[in-house]
Amino acid sequence: MLAIIRYTVPEAQSQEFLKQGHAILDMLAGQPGFRRGRLSRSVDEPNLWALVSEWEGAGYYRRALSAARMVMYPLMTLMVNEPSAFEDVYTSDLSGQDRA
Repeated sequence: MLAIIRYTVPEAQSQEFLKQGHAILDMLAGQPGFRRGRLSRSVDEPNLWALVSEWEGAGYYRRALSAARMVMYPLMTLMVNEPSAFEDVYTSDLSGQDRA
């Protein structure tokens, strides 16, 4: 399961956002079901950031959000209000092994 939380971050806040984003990812990484995560910035719109994480399932992700809410709270006003959990329906990788 893929989770994408997007943020609109004013340039003046980007360094502080980066620090807080690290703290969020570190907190999420300690939760059951976490596979991997990254903090990314749009190359076309530098004010648009994404916190991307992969989970063993939606239940793990939702429980992790609950556990991390205090760390995430300072950035909530910067979040883009949209669905964040996505279920894999097809994947492909460099090994050539596609999965449905």
